[in-house]
Amino acid sequence: MNKSPPEFPALASFTKGYLQRDFTATAPSSHPDNGGEEHSPFGLNVLSLPRHLFEALSEVRVEDLSDWGFRPTFPADPHYMLGPASKDASRPPLPVVYSQYTDDILRGLIKRLRERTEMLKEKVRDPYATSPEITPPVTPTLKKEDYVRKKEERTAKEELDKKKAEEAAKMAEEKKKNDEEKRLKAKKKEEEERREDEARKKAKVFPDIICSCFDVLFRPIEDKMDTILGSTIDPFTDRHYITWLTVVAVAYNYNIWFCSARLVFPFHSRTTNPYWIFFDILSDIVNVTDIMVWQPRLQFVKAGDIIKDRAVTKVHYRKSQRFKTDIISILPFDLLCLHFQFSSMYRLNRFIRIESFFEFSNRLESIMAKAYIWRVVRTTGYLLFMLHLNACAFYVVSVHQGLATTTWVYDGKGTAYLRCYYFAVRSLINIGGLPEPITTSEITFQMTNFFIGVFVFSSLIGQMRDVIGAATAGQTYFRASMDGCVAYMNTYTIPKLVQNRVRTWYNYTWAAQGVLDELELLDKMPLVMRTAIAVDINLATFQKIALFQGCDQQMLVDMLLRLKSIVYLPGDFVVKKGDIGKEMYIIKSGTVQVVGGPDNSVVFVTLKAGSVFGEISLLQSADGGNRRTANVKAHGFANLFVLEKKDLFDILVHYPESQKVLARKGRKLIKAKGPAAAKASEERQKGLTLFGQKPPTPKMLRAFGGLIEMLKKNSRAETLTGS
Repeated sequence: MNKSPPEFPALASFTKGYLQRDFTATAPSSHPDNGGEEHSPFGLNVLSLPRHLFEALSEVRVEDLSDWGFRPTFPADPHYMLGPASKDASRPPLPVVYSQYTDDILRGLIKRLRERTEMLKEKVRDPYATSPEITPPVTPTLKKEDYVRKKEERTAKEELDKKKAEEAAKMAEEKKKNDEEKRLKAKKKEEEERREDEARKKAKVFPDIICSCFDVLFRPIEDKMDTILGSTIDPFTDRHYITWLTVVAVAYNYNIWFCSARLVFPFHSRTTNPYWIFFDILSDIVNVTDIMVWQPRLQFVKAGDIIKDRAVTKVHYRKSQRFKTDIISILPFDLLCLHFQFSSMYRLNRFIRIESFFEFSNRLESIMAKAYIWRVVRTTGYLLFMLHLNACAFYVVSVHQGLATTTWVYDGKGTAYLRCYYFAVRSLINIGGLPEPITTSEITFQMTNFFIGVFVFSSLIGQMRDVIGAATAGQTYFRASMDGCVAYMNTYTIPKLVQNRVRTWYNYTWAAQGVLDELELLDKMPLVMRTAIAVDINLATFQKIALFQGCDQQMLVDMLLRLKSIVYLPGDFVVKKGDIGKEMYIIKSGTVQVVGGPDNSVVFVTLKAGSVFGEISLLQSADGGNRRTANVKAHGFANLFVLEKKDLFDILVHYPESQKVLARKGRKLIKAKGPAAAKASEERQKGLTLFGQKPPTPKMLRAFGGLIEMLKKNSRAETLTGS
């Protein structure tokens, strides 16, 4: 029977040659027992294949290798020999491999060939399957309309990009042109400023000469003031400057009140003119002294720094707008009275120095404890001055109409200023009962007065209401809080005794502190201000506490910021014996007593302001060792600062060295301040250790002692009976 040729002739020829070259060369000599079946012409065994290699070759359709001179052999077990008679035999176990290297090579080769075969078969079935070779990307095939649309989009995009590039180039060119114009303008402006500076310097030669002359004239006064005030002064806190501003404000009020009255009313005469001249010169001296001596000394802030150099402050003032206004306000137009008639009209320029009055008002408010008083006075002054101006205007209209020509105008009787001021009060405040205006000017003036009274005076009265409301805002808040608390207690039917104590606490707290909660007020301040206030009040007291001596000063400052103020009423217990100690107390004001006894009537010690108690409980543990050992109650009204244990521990996290110091001192203080009973018990235990327990009295001696006591009592009774 003819065998069909193998499907892979190349593999068959390669395998045949490889195996013949390998195995034939290494086959042992012919011997009956060497496992060979046939002999080659050279006397060697015919190359035999192991069974597993024979099966592997059969998988690639190499079905029979006997035609190539190969036969499978299975050493020491002829039952497993493959031949025509044993093809249907059962599958034998795995044979022994003679050459592992050859076996691995052939198996890997067969595996790759099989994978390659399957891949090629899949490629035949599916032409779009992935190929192991790297193929170039395929350009997608588009329909005609899609291709046209894509081309149009590409063209539009190119045109848009080109347009954007042109616009960007145009904008860059315009920007370059604008920058060039700005540079030219800046250069031109710089040149103009240089010329203006030169012109200004030339124009300021004469004023500088005048200022220099005044400096030389006032040099002795300035040197004298340096010894009193110093080279510069703080305009916000210096009391000497605020006192001087009071003088300046009086001089300004003299000018605006009396100059306007002298201008209108007939107050000038040969008798009064010397007095007017004297007061005019006096007010001018005050203004000149303020301009030449005081204002150049005022410190100012520049870039956050306080400038205290005398020369710099003087230059700063003389370059300010206020200096120009002040110079205009003291120009001596009064000298025109030597040529013309004496009149206060030449002093109207003094009115423009109103900034000095507002500065005085602001500085006075900042230093007054009750600033609302000055606000009320100032608002009242505004009201009176408006009435003053209206009185002057009424007199001018009366003179223009003719005195006593009608019933509405001033009749010329009595003191002109008082009569006109009385009319202004009745007219502007709309009191009524005024004479009926007759002429057009009278009607116009009266209507103007009514409008001024409605708008101006209503605004002044509203301002007065705001001032008074701001002055009593704290009291209003206190009353609202107390009324709300009382309403709450009435709702829940709280006993009258408790309600009275609550009212007492409200009244005393408000009277003592001015606020119900100090923290609410201090929280609005910056940390630096709060720290300064806390240090000023309590740092000295904290430094005296033995527990905190030797600790970091900054830690003490942090502790001061955590203090809370609490007010205790007379008889209130601050701490009770057996309570858990979680706070330390500092007495701010008042006294507390350490009491004991059956009804807490025994006073052991009285602690006054500045004393500290409860500091040991801050460092004791919570396992029963931090119990209060005494009762402490308020003897009268007591205001205490409280530091809680939680706040202390939060602070100690940032101060480990101070924490060690506190722990060491706490142990010493706890040991030193331990209960006396504990110390006595400890001493008693030590004595027992040395001498042992006292032996009990024998029963016989106790009975004999009882008999003796009974005989003594009987003899005493007989003696009393006989007597």
